[in-house]
Amino acid sequence: MRAAIYARVSTVDQEPENQLQELRRYVQARDWTAAEYVDRGVSGAKDRRPALDDLIRDARRRRFDVLACWRLDRLGRNLRHLITLLDELQALGVAFVSLAEGIDATTPAGKLQMHILGAIAEFEPERIRERVLAGLQRARAQGRRLGRPQARPPIDGLRRVAGLPVPVAAERLGVSRSTVKRWRRQVQQPPSE
Repeated sequence: MRAAIYARVSTVDQEPENQLQELRRYVQARDWTAAEYVDRGVSGAKDRRPALDDLIRDARRRRFDVLACWRLDRLGRNLRHLITLLDELQALGVAFVSLAEGIDATTPAGKLQMHILGAIAEFEPERIRERVLAGLQRARAQGRRLGRPQARPPIDGLRRVAGLPVPVAAERLGVSRSTVKRWRRQVQQPPSE
């Protein structure tokens, strides 16, 4: 198998050599060939990183079969970005290995772990959605009006265009036809077509 080794250190005075040594030993023990992608002095919170961008481009070109990293947090600290990246790699047929977490998606057990990670990632937005909806229901129950505040119709402007057809009034006021109609209803003016 062809492997991509990814290592990252957050500051330029750090060395990725510890990560790389372990990854090289693992790849050698599996009898894989490897290409290395190393980001130095780049935060894991950033979605765009020079070596990671190269790695993704090479994955899309099918230049390797498995991605190996030392720990998940070396690949990314943002869960959404991490899961999106792993999903993309899986769709490209690239397996994933994380040494510290013991994830090896080249095995059936590792594939199961990846599915569980994906399920957790899918579960979290649903939990957030539930909390937001519960908050909205509570606010409504307390009598709060939700959404953007309604714009009050410009009474003076409507008086100036009172006898005009809706399209002409809309153009003069610089608003849409539906806005003119709504404003006229709000101030109880009969619309003229």
